[in-house]
Amino acid sequence: MANPLLIAKGETDCFILPKMANRHGVITGATGTGKTVTLQAIAQSFSRIGVPVFVADVKGDLSGISQPGSEANARVVQRLEQMGLKDGWTWEGCPVMFWDVWGEQGHPLRATVSEMGPLLLSRILGLNETQEGVLNIIFKAADDNGLLLLDLKDLRALVQWVGDNAKELRTQYGNISAASVGAIQRGLLTLESQGAERFFGEPALDLYDMIQTDANGRGVVNILVADRLLQSPKL
Repeated sequence: MANPLLIAKGETDCFILPKMANRHGVITGATGTGKTVTLQAIAQSFSRIGVPVFVADVKGDLSGISQPGSEANARVVQRLEQMGLKDGWTWEGCPVMFWDVWGEQGHPLRATVSEMGPLLLSRILGLNETQEGVLNIIFKAADDNGLLLLDLKDLRALVQWVGDNAKELRTQYGNISAASVGAIQRGLLTLESQGAERFFGEPALDLYDMIQTDANGRGVVNILVADRLLQSPKL
């Protein structure tokens, strides 16, 4: 079993047990009390024992974990002395991979419409039960006809085709109401307005891309650039 990880130090030492870290936790505090630094410490500690990490960076300050610190920062040196960590301390950055849905500040983060599936997509589009049923029919029709749904253009074209051929498809798949087709189309337009065309497509993300270690056995810290993403809640 891995040793407890020191993540904070004040009047008492604060440790986290690696095997218990899959549970939910909350870090709270006023501005400047060290919430971000605590997250960085946790991520760095897991990286050191070979555990990959995924974090979302809303303000852009978590990215500093990729660079080693230095003794040029007097406050950091003073803090190390207070914590009794200065002796034998080594300055090092963590192996980091940046991800960005827009592909501007990191590797593009993409998924195909087929991989998303009708259940999750219907939740994103805010569909009711009847509309979700029609979306399931659309995906089933794509499978039966060997059609690939890679991006929103593919899905929009198929939705249009199903709507135009609803009468012919009814005997095989059931009733397909024009109102439900229209609701799906409106939902896709809303999704596109938030930049979803950048998210849906190829190459699709392989989750193993986020479960990597470097040549030294340290876990890679995957940072999702989320400052702009925060403004697109559906994404």
